Amino acid sequence: MSFEIKKTKWKKESIYKTLYISKSLVDKIQQIAVENQTSFNNVVISMIESCLQEEDE
Repeated sequence: MSFEIKKTKWKKESIYKTLYISKSLVDKIQQIAVENQTSFNNVVISMIESCLQEEDE
């Protein structure tokens, strides 16, 4: 796994958005969440932040 799953203790101001993603992708992300004892949402946010950080470098 090339991204770091963030801790959720220090939450930032957030907004709610809806995403439509395939069931197979949901299943993969949910498995990562279970393996890391965190939420589905935290895994998705960690992935997005990692991708955006790589893009900036």
